[in-house]
Amino acid sequence: MSEVKPIRKCLFPVAGYGTRFLPATKAMPKEMLPIVNKPLIQYGVEEAVEAGVSEAGFITGRGKRAIADHFDTSYELEQEIRGTSKEKYLEDIREVMDSCDFIFVRQRAMLGLGHAILTGEPIIGNEPFAVILADDLCARPEGTEEKRALGQLVELYERYNCSVIAIEEVPGDNISSYGVISGREIEDGVYEVDDMVEKPKPQDAPSNLGIIGRYVLTPDIFDYIRTTPPGTNGEVQITDAIKTMAQEKRVLALKFKGQRFDCGSIDGFVEATNYYYQRDHKQA
Repeated sequence: MSEVKPIRKCLFPVAGYGTRFLPATKAMPKEMLPIVNKPLIQYGVEEAVEAGVSEAGFITGRGKRAIADHFDTSYELEQEIRGTSKEKYLEDIREVMDSCDFIFVRQRAMLGLGHAILTGEPIIGNEPFAVILADDLCARPEGTEEKRALGQLVELYERYNCSVIAIEEVPGDNISSYGVISGREIEDGVYEVDDMVEKPKPQDAPSNLGIIGRYVLTPDIFDYIRTTPPGTNGEVQITDAIKTMAQEKRVLALKFKGQRFDCGSIDGFVEATNYYYQRDHKQA
């Protein structure tokens, strides 16, 4: 078995328009929408750092400058609140900034998640890497200190030395909004993938196991993306590239532990806000 290289880098595709949150996202990146007092993207980067990542690569686009500013020093603000009780509110973001290097590359056209990940190849080079979609906000299992979803994927990758994707059981009515896997369960909650279908009709879905926005990928995924033809709307789907990979080599799917909120939808965003408010902010 070849040497297992550590996961040091994580890509964050953040170039989307966030149209489901208009007009709020007309001039503000959807990734900067706050869950209580912390933007979505910061939750994602914190999860990556927890999983051992030390380089965060953002696949960005026009109108996303606020994300870069968030992970940078704000001299005027910090001078204004230095020595006051408000300074504690910057502790979390300062810790993230000290733990990670940040790299930004523009995706010049919205050509799908596969294309966005391929745009990040210069950041990644020839090493395995993670991908986090900030819309999917993952909380650790209740009442535990266990790692969140990406940390669980990295641990599985370190055992099997192959690409790993996160999945969860999806109600039948919603399955058409997901990429769906079929595969053989090789241990509790771990599936060896043999097929994937992007957004199937409920009656055509091979299972109820939907893919969510957490991936650990080996660098040969870039070759598979390059040979993946565009699908609907001319977009290159990462699901199609991983499906081809799974037909030629091992790809695993993990039913991760913890709770995931679909913050790309209004309902999921409000649910996540209520959850984190009750957990972290509401006074007893």
